[in-house]
Amino acid sequence: MSLRTIALVAHVDHGKTTLVDAMLRATGTFSAHEAVIDRVLDSNDQERERGITILAKAASVTWGETRINLVDTPGHADFGGEVERALAMVDGVLLLVDAAEGPLPQTRYVLSKALAADLPAVVVLNKVDRQDARPEEVLDEIYELFLDLDAEDHHIDFEVVSTVAREGRAVSGVGLPGPDADLTPLFEAILETVPEPGGDPDALLQALVTNLDASDYLGRLAIGRVVEGTLRAGSVVSLCNADDAIKRKLTGLMGFEGIDRVDVSERSAGDLFVIAGFPEVEIGDTFSDPDTPKPLPGLSVDDPVLTMTFGVNTSPLAGTEGRYLTSRHLRERLEREVLGNVSIRLTETDSPDVIEVAGRGELQLGVLIETMRREGYELQVSRPEVVIREIDGKAHEPLERATVDVPDEHVGTVTQALAPRKGSVVDLRPGDIGRTILTLEAPARGLIGFRSTLLTATRGTAIMHQHHAGWTPWVGDLPTRKGGAMVSDRSGAATAYAMDNLQLRGELLVHPGDAVYEGMVVGEGSRTGDMDVNICRDKQKTNIRTHSHDDAIKLTPPRDLTLEGAIEWISDDELVEVTPSSLRVRKRALRSQDRRRARR
Repeated sequence: MSLRTIALVAHVDHGKTTLVDAMLRATGTFSAHEAVIDRVLDSNDQERERGITILAKAASVTWGETRINLVDTPGHADFGGEVERALAMVDGVLLLVDAAEGPLPQTRYVLSKALAADLPAVVVLNKVDRQDARPEEVLDEIYELFLDLDAEDHHIDFEVVSTVAREGRAVSGVGLPGPDADLTPLFEAILETVPEPGGDPDALLQALVTNLDASDYLGRLAIGRVVEGTLRAGSVVSLCNADDAIKRKLTGLMGFEGIDRVDVSERSAGDLFVIAGFPEVEIGDTFSDPDTPKPLPGLSVDDPVLTMTFGVNTSPLAGTEGRYLTSRHLRERLEREVLGNVSIRLTETDSPDVIEVAGRGELQLGVLIETMRREGYELQVSRPEVVIREIDGKAHEPLERATVDVPDEHVGTVTQALAPRKGSVVDLRPGDIGRTILTLEAPARGLIGFRSTLLTATRGTAIMHQHHAGWTPWVGDLPTRKGGAMVSDRSGAATAYAMDNLQLRGELLVHPGDAVYEGMVVGEGSRTGDMDVNICRDKQKTNIRTHSHDDAIKLTPPRDLTLEGAIEWISDDELVEVTPSSLRVRKRALRSQDRRRARR
């Protein structure tokens, strides 16, 4: 049986995971009576809630006499490390492009990575059944994109397939698949374009580890691809890592079948493997011949652009909601994350209780924090800061390129919000009926918090995607939030009576009855500068009755901060306290005299 291994790459929401579902159904991976959820590979809770792919995953289908390994990749630039590792496992890519939206920033990013790896592409024009689909124009834009990226002639001569992935229909070339069509044209294009693996099954063993997983029964699992030779269950192999080579018998060897992992006796050159029994394995390691070990070059990924500090929760309410509270717990969890996520870096700080974490973007770091709080961790995190790089003796900061899809009436809103953030509009074109697509460039610092501002200004109708676009000279100071913090001056429970008076001075962040403590931020004032407030004040119990004293309390609903919203909103002298059931904003120094001393 011949073999093909292919990755699905695309911008966010262009249909990668949905197409994998259709390919699994078309090849009989699911039986007719089997109930299957949509986006079956998005198995992580946050993936299903957010509607995005976070982790690259693999599946396998059989078409005729050919077994095709499919690797589904994330579309968000924040998870670019997953894309780069996935491309190290494959011989070609399916480049999905929405037939209405056309190629967008992440399409350019994933295609540039595929071309750098010299991988042939099959272009899939998806969602050709949309009312606003414009497949011929989009195909021209894809050709322009290939030319912009200096693609070789053999890459530009690609196969084109038009699909309606949701319904599992495809047609070769540009067009609308008929009602009786299936995915045969897509599978034929894959067999024609993607070459068989080039490794020699009889050569000395070399197998590259590109991903890690964990099992409650088998411990750490190494996932990757056999580059040369053959892996055999029960044989002795050598694990080559940065330090030394470890020889051990290969007890557990698995391969992909459908969406499941099954025990296999061997995996030969070009195939994907899952290996158990090597707890020391890390991404980029090589399994090789025990007598003459030959390690492969390690994986390289783009550098992080944002840093945050993760610290032990030191608030007066610490330990009341979480299970993992100490610096040892925090450090072990972050070190475990780094083992499986090559695009995150850890750095020590002056305090043993605080670790600096660097990543690709707010979304990636937000997903990590959300995962940790769901696992029972309590921690406090700082506002993201950008990584500074010195180029030609001058300080440079990361530049971000963003695509914003907004209703026509909000185009002016976007440009007004962008101006103080030192950003500019570099492209503007019509999108769906009544909508416009803007391409922006701005310093990464300027786009921290821009997403939530944009959603508020456009009443939730804007769609924004961004990715790293190089480095730009330091642009100077940028505006921060307009109002100062309203800081509780004592511990207790927030009362409706106190909140009724305080809401005249700003917007509150807590509900009546919420526990508060000294130094906790309970609202945003209408003026600049912080102010200490007593949000626990009760109404005096006297026997005097006046009309003004007995006015009914009418509270405006407080602002409920999301995790990303809180991280974007805080200032440099504040932290977000994250627990499994609560999000609170606090000052770094809880006592007001300590804050005054620090300001002096």
